Amino acid sequence: MGSDIYFTKDHEQVRKAVRDFVNREINPNVDEWEAKGETPLHELFKKMGDLGFLGIRYNQKYGGEGLDYWYETVFLEEIAHIRCGGIPMAIAVQTNMATPAIDEFGSEYLKEKYLIPAIKGDMVAAIAVTEPDAGSDVAALKTTAKKQGDQYILNGSKTYITNGTQADFLTLLARTSDAPGYHSFSLFVVPTDLPGFHVSKKLDKLGMRSSDTAELFFDNMKIPAENLIGVENEGFIHQMMQFQHERFSAMPMAYIAAKNMIDDTVEFLRRRIVFGKPLIKKQVLRHRIAQWLTEIECLKQLTYHVVRMKMAGQDASKEISMGKLMAGEVINKVADGCLQMHGGMGFMNETLISRAYRDSRLISIGGGANEVMLDVIAKLEGL
Repeated sequence: MGSDIYFTKDHEQVRKAVRDFVNREINPNVDEWEAKGETPLHELFKKMGDLGFLGIRYNQKYGGEGLDYWYETVFLEEIAHIRCGGIPMAIAVQTNMATPAIDEFGSEYLKEKYLIPAIKGDMVAAIAVTEPDAGSDVAALKTTAKKQGDQYILNGSKTYITNGTQADFLTLLARTSDAPGYHSFSLFVVPTDLPGFHVSKKLDKLGMRSSDTAELFFDNMKIPAENLIGVENEGFIHQMMQFQHERFSAMPMAYIAAKNMIDDTVEFLRRRIVFGKPLIKKQVLRHRIAQWLTEIECLKQLTYHVVRMKMAGQDASKEISMGKLMAGEVINKVADGCLQMHGGMGFMNETLISRAYRDSRLISIGGGANEVMLDVIAKLEGL
């Protein structure tokens, strides 16, 4: 795919290591984990941690690899070759959603106690922001953390939490002040082994079936005050910065998954004979695929542009929001079109394209819906 302009021999070594791991340890088990509705994350993350895959950008002081954003991109591209969306998402929660805020704003104590084990794969992490009445409208959060002496008392609930039934700790956003505006929320590390924590239920989803998603409930749960990440009442700001890592991770995963769908579909069209000719001979199908490939390439180049911006220390918020929006639109269009090209076979659950179709639908919803991305872009453009 003409990537050698960006990637060195060292990058390609990391790529090969991740690819070999995916093909050896993950892809042979995907069907079983999809059927079960859960992936054994402690077991999987331990293996990944041992190989240094869970802390690519993090400081070596905390067990990370201390590598740059290009290496992270290689990692995200390769986990996108897992034959489902749920497992790459579970992994990205660990690397790009639940841990960046601890790394960026957390105290040495929190890094020792939670970041190091997360990078090692000894602890499974989840990000807990969304609530039953507050999705993309983060300011509507109702979960409260009230300070009492050397602890915070946590009450409320969170929903759609990926890795929620297995997590050892949550990176959680709660209201710590009644004042209106954005300076009323704080981020916490919430260990799930303390009294007052309950998994209310495991949720049943359209797609991403190998990833466990939960509704969580906090009943007068006492959190040590030192579990506050960063500054009290500035958690919303910390979380907005974290969203950039989360939204970025959707970009490489989308263009790789979309290209894989196309490759599978082209193979199917070559074999499928209709009126005496392989379906791939139909100009309308070839043109449609050519159009998608063009859009995938645009998304990929935008992703690489974002990496260059991040490497230069620039704020890529607008470009990441555009990329996240485009990732959802491209992958859904490709999934829908490829399923159509499979005909009746595409409608069968045993076909990979039907799984890809169900899984890809989340990309336009999770981590900020398309409509929210458009609002963000409009705002950053001063509209």
